[in-house]
Amino acid sequence: MEYSKLISVTGLAGLFELVGSKTDGAIVRSLEDQTTKFVSSRVHNFSHLESIEVYTQRENVNLVEVFQAMKNSSEAVPSEKDAKAVKAYFQKVFPTMDFEKVYDSDRKKMVKWYAILKANDVELKITEAAEEEETTSEEA
Repeated sequence: MEYSKLISVTGLAGLFELVGSKTDGAIVRSLEDQTTKFVSSRVHNFSHLESIEVYTQRENVNLVEVFQAMKNSSEAVPSEKDAKAVKAYFQKVFPTMDFEKVYDSDRKKMVKWYAILKANDVELKITEAAEEEETTSEEA
């Protein structure tokens, strides 16, 4: 499963793999229970994980960088239900995160999503095209 095909859908918990798209929505497969369903774009918004950025004290970073820091850390990942433990975890694992702009709910979601990605053995890397776009925009 490719990281580039993963999306978040507003109003629905968890992460989804984009299976196909239609003019009025998308066909998605849940990473948690592997069910496939149609989701209307009239009711829901879709966000590719590759396009999500996290506020830091310097420049924003892509969400995959936070996931990679979590993967490389020796710290135990806390339960997403304990906001204080999650904040303390990110202060150790990703200390440059802007804790005033990144809300508790967002940090909890990152912990939950990381657990889903780990359970599905998803390789945490951005596709080459996205990396080239970032490099091109930085040079301009």
